[in-house]
Amino acid sequence: MRLDNLKSSKYSNMRNSIVNSFFALVFSLILGAVFIWVTGYSPFETYKAIFGLSFSTIKGFALTLSQATPLMFTGIAFALAYKVKMINTGAEGQLYAGAMAAALVGAYVTNLPGVVHIPLALLMAFVAGGIIAGLVAIAKIYTGASEIILTLMLNNVIILFTSYLANGPLKPEGSGVGQTERIADSAKLMRLVPQTQLTIAILIVIVVAIVIQYLLDRTVFGYEVKVTGNNRRAAEVAGINVSKISILTFALSGAIAGMGGAAMVLGVNYRFIEGFSSGYGFAGISIAALAAYSPFGVIPAAFLIGILRAGTITLSRTTAIPIEFVDVIQVLVIIFVAAPTMIRQILNIFKKITGKKNKNEVAGGEVQ
Repeated sequence: MRLDNLKSSKYSNMRNSIVNSFFALVFSLILGAVFIWVTGYSPFETYKAIFGLSFSTIKGFALTLSQATPLMFTGIAFALAYKVKMINTGAEGQLYAGAMAAALVGAYVTNLPGVVHIPLALLMAFVAGGIIAGLVAIAKIYTGASEIILTLMLNNVIILFTSYLANGPLKPEGSGVGQTERIADSAKLMRLVPQTQLTIAILIVIVVAIVIQYLLDRTVFGYEVKVTGNNRRAAEVAGINVSKISILTFALSGAIAGMGGAAMVLGVNYRFIEGFSSGYGFAGISIAALAAYSPFGVIPAAFLIGILRAGTITLSRTTAIPIEFVDVIQVLVIIFVAAPTMIRQILNIFKKITGKKNKNEVAGGEVQ
């Protein structure tokens, strides 16, 4: 009976999280439309430009998926770390570390077949991101340092260090920008749609999401992660090595973010380029929240944000509508997701309004 109650509570919480995320998106789009209208632009034309691209052509759909791919990696990374109630604000730095590791393997490890070269580059990116996050977790567990402060500081250190490498010892002769040598053809990810940036990285990240979700839901490790995140003291009493689980989970989080950097190098830029990320690491935070911290739920959540990001290209090319409106909508999503109580209050107001309306209609029918 107790197990049934626990399962019922679990599914109830999951349902509430999904409902909150759905209405967070809906309210963000509605309020965003109000902002657009108030500033003198057409909400209809804006949303038509943003959402029309993603569904009108195959290349538009591919653009959306390619924009969403790195967000999926960083969203899964943040969601996983949050399972043990640790905040990985360092996905941006881990992304850069993974990208540089993949670029080094792709450009300077040669004479390998693709079936070896690509997995090796991904593995090195996985290791690079995992080591960085793992060191942060060790500092957190054994010294009490804040993982938020550590990861935020490391972001700048890693980004600046990779910039030094791209502008110094690894910069090709005659190059005008900070970048590394071009990777070998054997390290390039296959494109799913010709003349687009959509590669098999989208399939890789979906597999990663499925594996992580399976680990959390169906294995002893996942059970220990959940117990550790819900009640560390209870986990210790139950004999779970809380320190080990926290370090492993956080390191795995960073490793997945590192793979996101590899996906950009091996599938899009074909080399490490200074400043290649447009805030993918930090965007993963809002995506994980929108997905209710479900690794597999990150996939559709990132796709929605990918639509918005791809829509900025259409806005800038075909209309005079400021692309900053897309940023406004994304910020609104974060605000609503971070305030589930506010969403419930809004929904309660709608229920009261519709309830009163129904009562009035019934009363009117009785009088007649």
